[in-house]
Amino acid sequence: MNNKNEIVETIKMIQEQNLDVRTITMGISLIDCMDTDIKKSCEKVYNKIYKYAKDLVKTGEAIAKKYGIPIINKRVSVTPISMLVGVSGGDPIEYAKTLDRVAKDIGVNFIGGYSALVQKGFAPGDRELIESIPRALAETDIVCSSVNIGSTKAGINLDAVKIMGQKIKEAAELTKDRECIGASKLVVFCNAVEDNPFMAGAFHGVGEADCVINVGVSGPGVVRAAIAAAPKDAPISEIADIIKKTAFKVTRMGQLVGVEASKMLGVEFGIVDLSLAPTPAVGDSVAHILEEIGLEQCGSVGTTACLAMLNDAVKKGGVMASSRVGGLSGAFIPVSEDAGMIAATKSGALCIEKLEAMTAVCSVGLDMIVIPGDTTPEVISALIADEAAIGMINCKTTAVRVIPAIGKPDDGSLDFGGLLGYGPIMPIRKLKPNVFINRGGHIPAPLNSLKN
Repeated sequence: MNNKNEIVETIKMIQEQNLDVRTITMGISLIDCMDTDIKKSCEKVYNKIYKYAKDLVKTGEAIAKKYGIPIINKRVSVTPISMLVGVSGGDPIEYAKTLDRVAKDIGVNFIGGYSALVQKGFAPGDRELIESIPRALAETDIVCSSVNIGSTKAGINLDAVKIMGQKIKEAAELTKDRECIGASKLVVFCNAVEDNPFMAGAFHGVGEADCVINVGVSGPGVVRAAIAAAPKDAPISEIADIIKKTAFKVTRMGQLVGVEASKMLGVEFGIVDLSLAPTPAVGDSVAHILEEIGLEQCGSVGTTACLAMLNDAVKKGGVMASSRVGGLSGAFIPVSEDAGMIAATKSGALCIEKLEAMTAVCSVGLDMIVIPGDTTPEVISALIADEAAIGMINCKTTAVRVIPAIGKPDDGSLDFGGLLGYGPIMPIRKLKPNVFINRGGHIPAPLNSLKN
C-alpha cells in the first residue's frame, strides 16, 4: 500500500518534475496478414490493427484521468513490413499508406514497423522496402521506419550500411520543405530489440506474442531533483544509490499503467522500458542530470563516466521494481529533444565525437542530431558503421538517427516542434571514407559472439 508521503511525493514528481509515462505502445503481429495479393494484405493489415488498437487512445486517457498520471503518447508497432513485402511483392508504399491511414483513424501519435532486419543479408522484400523508405516517409505523416544492419552475433552488413547512408540523405531531401522531417523518423540499428516502445525505432519482433502492451516511462527531471537534494560532497556511490531508488519509484508507476492498460484492452502486458527520455521542456534533461552530478557542462571530460554510472543505476533500480523491464531501458541522449544537450552543443562543449564516446555507455546511440546538408551519403554511412561497431563489440543496442539540414547554412538549425524539438547543426568531419564504404561485404562477427 502507498502511504501518504509516497502519494504526495508522486504528485510532486508529476506536477513539478515532469514525470510522465512517455508512451503506451501496442505491439501487433502482422504475420497472419501476409498474402500474395498486396491489396488483400493491406486490407488485412488495416483490419487487424484497427481491431486491436481502436480503443488504445481512449484507454490511455482513462488511465491518465483515473490515476492522475500524464500519458503523453499512444503508439502502435507492427511486424517488420519487409516480411509482408517478401510475400506479396508490389509497391511497399501501399503498406506505408495503409499504416498511416489506420494510425490516423485510431488516433495514435506514431506507428512504427516500416522496417527491415538485414544484419546478415537481404531476404525477399528487404531491398524493395529499404529503397522505398524515403518516399514512404515523405508521403505519410506518422509512419516511422527502422533498419537493423548489424548485431553481435551476425556482424555488420556493410552493403546495407552503404544503402542507408543514401536513404537518410534522400529522406531529408524529399522533406526539405518540412524541416527535413523525413530523416527524423528513420533509425538505423545494430542489435535492435524486439520490444522497444519508443519511436522512431519501434517494431514488433517475430518472437513476440500476437498483441502486447509495452510501456515507456521517463523522468529526467525527477532524477535531477533527487540528486540536487543530496549534499554536494556526497560520494558518488551515494548518488548512484539515490538514482536507483528514484528509478524504482518511476518504474513502479510504469508497471501500474502497463498492467491496467493490458487488462482494459484484453491483451498481454509486455514490458516496462525505463528510459530517461528527455524533452525540450525546461527541467526535463539528461544533460542537466549529468551537470547535477558535478560537471560544469555536458560534454566536458568526465561526461562519459557520469553517464555510465547513471545508465547502470537506472537499470538496477528499474529491474528491482518490475520483472518485466525490457526495451532500451537506461538513458537516452538525443540532442534536439534535450534542452541541456542543445545548450552544450551551442556553447561548443558537445561535439559529435564526444557524443559517439557517450554512446558506448548510453541506451541507444547518436540520436536526433542535425548535420550539415552537404554531408555526403558515404560520410553518413561511415558514421553508421562506427556506431554499429560500438554496439557489435559491446553487445548493446546502438543506433543512428541523423538529419541532414538540406539547404540550411552550417550555422543554422532545424525546428521540428513537439517532442522532436529543435536542433542546431553540428559540424561533422568530411574526410572521405568512400573506399571503405564502397568495399561492401560483411564485417565479421567479433570473437565475443561465440558464447554457446
